[in-house]
Amino acid sequence: MIRKNREVSDRNEVIDILRKCNTVRIGIQGEQYPYVVPVSFGMEVVDGNPVIYFHCAKHGMKIDLIQTSQNICLEGDIFINVEQTEHGITTRYESVIGFGKCLFSEDTEEKKKGMQLIIDHYGFSDYPLDRCMGLQNLIIGKVILEKITGKRNLPGELTAKDQAVADAHWEK
Repeated sequence: MIRKNREVSDRNEVIDILRKCNTVRIGIQGEQYPYVVPVSFGMEVVDGNPVIYFHCAKHGMKIDLIQTSQNICLEGDIFINVEQTEHGITTRYESVIGFGKCLFSEDTEEKKKGMQLIIDHYGFSDYPLDRCMGLQNLIIGKVILEKITGKRNLPGELTAKDQAVADAHWEK
């Protein structure tokens, strides 16, 4: 990471950023080009590793590509705003990049668990799962993130010394 002053190194803080994201994007190795797709998600932490759940149709490009290679890259971000500072224009954000393997499940219990985590993530914890139409027509993707990093640029975070170091880097 070039901008070390923006790195979030505490794993729990990185996981907290991920929890605040409303969408994540999954990057998959395509046949000719990388394939990136946004997904709604739910998550849990197992043995210190974030586990991401998303739902999708049983057929499609995402399924085909992941069956070829289970290795994925996951990106999530929280855009706060763009503002002018004494050093120029900057974007305020928090973001996460993770790497892991994606497995699909049609197991009823795994689907229910994944769907419950998804609806919990979006604040509908009391919504009855049996009202989710089409549960039988979908599969659940499960990604165990083996590596995860975070980055942020929030208002008031940089000290004058940090900003001077960052400015010197970009002047090179």
